[in-house]
Amino acid sequence: MSLGRVFVIATNVFREVIRDRILYLVGLFAIGLVAIGSFLPQVSAGTEDKILLDLGLAAINLVGLVIAIFLGTGLINKEIERRTVYVLIAKPVSRIEFIVGKHLGLSAVLALLVAAMTLILFLILQFYQVPYPMGSLLITEVFQFLELSLITAVAILFGVFSSSLLATLLTVGVYLMGQLSRDLLKFGEISQSAGLQRVTEFLYLVLPDLARLNLKNQAIYGVSLLPEPIQLLTNGIYAVVYIALLLAIATVIFSKRQF
Repeated sequence: MSLGRVFVIATNVFREVIRDRILYLVGLFAIGLVAIGSFLPQVSAGTEDKILLDLGLAAINLVGLVIAIFLGTGLINKEIERRTVYVLIAKPVSRIEFIVGKHLGLSAVLALLVAAMTLILFLILQFYQVPYPMGSLLITEVFQFLELSLITAVAILFGVFSSSLLATLLTVGVYLMGQLSRDLLKFGEISQSAGLQRVTEFLYLVLPDLARLNLKNQAIYGVSLLPEPIQLLTNGIYAVVYIALLLAIATVIFSKRQF
């Protein structure tokens, strides 16, 4: 695999997405958060600090998810529909370079958006004089980016062999199930059915454990509530390995397609 060709593909994806005026979402995020910040004191009783921080983190996650799912599922399908995939495959570009380049390009866009929205969140919190634990918030946003990158890999995997609509539905389903995978495992443990327990254990192994990457609640209350550094490192490695496996599967499926 040539890193140079991967970089070229990733750069093209990055430029194409940015040209689609996706950064306008950052402006909408800022306007919405300022409006919410000015409105909260009228409807909350001394809890507006935590509410504003919670809403800010949730909004960053929501914007990132919309981009990861809706753009990720169309990265491959759009090339097939435009028939530009024929030109790319005819060139000395391997299938794995094509898949990895697409993923890295969209992940770079997500990294830029998360960084920009996090900076805006800090500025708005500072403007409204809301105390916030910067260290834990930065760690949380790093893991939020890893979660979005993982969901992007899921979207690309489904987009390789299905329509954009079906891929979108499947990716949303995986995201929701990934958030509940630990609850499913506990449900199987307390059930009296051995068959159900095996099913829930299988789902837990197959589905991404997104709870590992969701640190929003802990971040609101400070660094002391975050997992230990070794656990954070383990969770980060888990996300990277899972992304690599998803992209490997997507490459295998993509290589079976005839163009």
